[in-house]
Amino acid sequence: MTETSTPHPTPERRLQAVFLDMDGTLIESEHLWNEAEAATVADLGGEWTERDHEANVGNAAEPVGRYIIELTGAHHLTPRDVADLLYARFRAKLAGGARLRPGAKELVRMLSAAGVPVSLVTSTERELIADAIDGIGLESFDDSVAGDEVEANKPHPDPYLRAARRLGVDPRRCVAFEDSPVGVASASGAGCLTVAVPDHLPIEPREGVVLRDGLVGVDLEWLESLVADR
Repeated sequence: MTETSTPHPTPERRLQAVFLDMDGTLIESEHLWNEAEAATVADLGGEWTERDHEANVGNAAEPVGRYIIELTGAHHLTPRDVADLLYARFRAKLAGGARLRPGAKELVRMLSAAGVPVSLVTSTERELIADAIDGIGLESFDDSVAGDEVEANKPHPDPYLRAARRLGVDPRRCVAFEDSPVGVASASGAGCLTVAVPDHLPIEPREGVVLRDGLVGVDLEWLESLVADR
């Protein structure tokens, strides 16, 4: 899809689109990233703790790479070098398949059946997305925005602003689902009504952010109600 695509929404629909984060929101992958990070750090002579993982949940691979370089003193490597090491390990772990969060596939199917445009908005780079989301199928989404396709990644709002531009919709009339503080900051910063479904880290309530235990039971009427006053 190009940046100048024809807008999808119909005039009478209050909800113009739904944006879905991937890691931790649709798939149970944070433990896979944690294992990949820990193994990479061990290879570089360091030790990766739960605190280190929590400090990097939701971040793109290169910022995590910078963190690992500082942690291990591996200054002979670039953040891109470390990101490539992380991606190689993560890809190997995906060979066993990433488990879907309960309700994830049903949510995407419901939106598709209702004719609501849905875009995958992830910090993960393009090369890994299809394998990571294989349990749903990338073809099930109207569009997708990858972490290496934006000028500034989450927590910057650019990924969601780009997703809205590509679909030709108003971010303030869109709902975004996120699982981490980094992702919530990105989506809410773009003006989206943000549904936080915490996976690994707690998320504090704030204006424009709705907390929910999970994806099971999300229906179109509820999503429409979230943007009704906008």
